[in-house]
Amino acid sequence: MSNVSSKSHATLRYTSLRVSLFLGCLLVMLLLGHFQVIPVRGELGVVFLFLLAAMTSAPLSYALLSKQRDAMSAQIAGKVSGLRSRTAERIATQNAEEDAADEAARSAAVNG
Repeated sequence: MSNVSSKSHATLRYTSLRVSLFLGCLLVMLLLGHFQVIPVRGELGVVFLFLLAAMTSAPLSYALLSKQRDAMSAQIAGKVSGLRSRTAERIATQNAEEDAADEAARSAAVNG
């Protein structure tokens, strides 16, 4: 039962971990800027720290969150597959109804 629950929230889990990783990197960059390890001057320096945090968190996310990303991908693929099969079933039903209506019209034309 927990396996089903973990798969149903894979996207939320990956996204929250990704955001947390970025915020952690941002905190480190802000601390490095505060203690002048990274020179920061004005608003442009703060923007630079945000960009540096984003560039740092991206490869970390790629390396550390592969399991969560795979689970999210499987969840999305499953939903798309289900949507495709329901659409195919609906189209087949509509085609059968149209064929039955055409057949009824032909029978009425021949008998009428």
